[in-house]
Order: sequence, then C-alpha cells, then structure tokens
Amino acid sequence: MTNAQEVMTKIIQEQPEDASYEEIMRELAFERMIERGLEDSRKGKIISNEEMEHRISSWQK
Repeated sequence: MTNAQEVMTKIIQEQPEDASYEEIMRELAFERMIERGLEDSRKGKIISNEEMEHRISSWQK
C-alpha cells in the first residue's frame, strides 16, 4: 500500500504550475473522500439507492 506522503506528493505533482493553494487542498481532500468511500464499500458499510432516496426525501419534509 502506498503511504500518505507518496499519495499527496503524486497529487500535488499532477497539478498545473499555476494551481492555487486552495485548488491543491481541494484535490487532496477529494482524494481522501474517495478513499474513505472505497474503504466503506469494502467493509460493506453501504446503503441502497432506495434507502438513500428515502432518507433524502425525509429531510425535505
């Protein structure tokens, strides 16, 4: 498994030269969110689309 520094370095190096600090931070955060989602999926911590639709509709009441 790749360590955090390697992942962060790769993401930063892939950014354009004129990328702002905020843009780089957004990319790093996005990568982490994706990895957390994949971890949850591997652990079976998921819900169906129907359940998510039900939850969202309950927020709108």
